[in-house]
Amino acid sequence: MQQRNEDRSLGELFGDLARETGTLVRQEVELAKTEMGQKAARVGREIGFLAAGGLVAYAGFLVLLFALIAGLVAAGMPAWLAALIVGIVVAGGGYLLVQRGLSAVRRTSLAPTQTIETLKDDVEWAKEQV
Repeated sequence: MQQRNEDRSLGELFGDLARETGTLVRQEVELAKTEMGQKAARVGREIGFLAAGGLVAYAGFLVLLFALIAGLVAAGMPAWLAALIVGIVVAGGGYLLVQRGLSAVRRTSLAPTQTIETLKDDVEWAKEQV
């Protein structure tokens, strides 16, 4: 038979509070793990943009070097101008990719905000129980 709350001893009430608090803490830890995993996946994607931007910028750098060499060797022939234009375009594309990746990473908050909010609620709940 189930006892009414008024009939329970102080020890039983504190025992229940300790068990419920333990369960709550375990649930909060699971929530934090889930939330951090989601944020890590998002940051991983943005790092992919950074890597892609870096590779494209490097390719642009190589083309610019080729343009400089071709310009020096040809001493004014139009071939270097074509290589220079291509190099600038490729480097500009890489720059844009890197900037997009950096701004996306900066916008991503790594703090487990949902967990923090529920912990605040848990503190209030615990205060009400005592």
